[in-house]
Amino acid sequence: MDKMNHSSAEAEAENIEPLRYLSKGEAASIETELVRDYKFGQQQLIEIWGHACALAITKAYPLNSLAKKQPTVLVICGPDQNGSIGLVCARHLRIFEYEPTIYHPKRSSHSLHQDFTVQCEKMDIPFLSYLPTEVQLINDAYNLVIDAMLGPEADPANIKEPYSGILVTLKQVKTPIASVDVPSGWDVEEASQDGINPEVLISLTAPKKCAMSFSGKHFLAGRFLPYDIQKKYELNLPEYPGTDCLIEL
Repeated sequence: MDKMNHSSAEAEAENIEPLRYLSKGEAASIETELVRDYKFGQQQLIEIWGHACALAITKAYPLNSLAKKQPTVLVICGPDQNGSIGLVCARHLRIFEYEPTIYHPKRSSHSLHQDFTVQCEKMDIPFLSYLPTEVQLINDAYNLVIDAMLGPEADPANIKEPYSGILVTLKQVKTPIASVDVPSGWDVEEASQDGINPEVLISLTAPKKCAMSFSGKHFLAGRFLPYDIQKKYELNLPEYPGTDCLIEL
């Protein structure tokens, strides 16, 4: 009997399809379908992802594991959707008793992004007016840097200021970096050889192709996806533990 169970378990393991890593086009198509066909609101998606990112940070860097006396976190936000996800992440981290500070150099004029900014301001989360170029100041002040700058839609060959300058600084910091969805400056389709080197990557919906060779701690936040979309794109998502909304890959 034991032998039969063992054989069936082995057969089942062999039948499990590998997790799908998305191209830039596939990631954009899934998001379009979620909004257009499944009636997910953009604000709803950003809230789901930002909350999941904050939970991933609490798992990778629990409060009691932080090196500094104050649980300080620097969240660097870009002008587009990844930046808004960073704002939501910062707000939830504040609720989880971390001490986030936000650097958001180019704020979007979109009302949705402005709403997320106001929510952070109302939580008394400080915003930096500039990022120190002296790397040691960042190393001394923060336990962690969250990179929520440039998402999958960014063109790594055409990164403009202030983000190109921020990336130069982030390549030099000793403080651990956690990147949201795609490490800033990386090509969505392939891993970067000379980009920033995050310790943690939080993939949203499904991992992107650039994450295939990522060797750090890798979390996936995609438990909200309708089954028909999972099936259509053959995502083969892993089984999430219990009622968790994210899983470590």
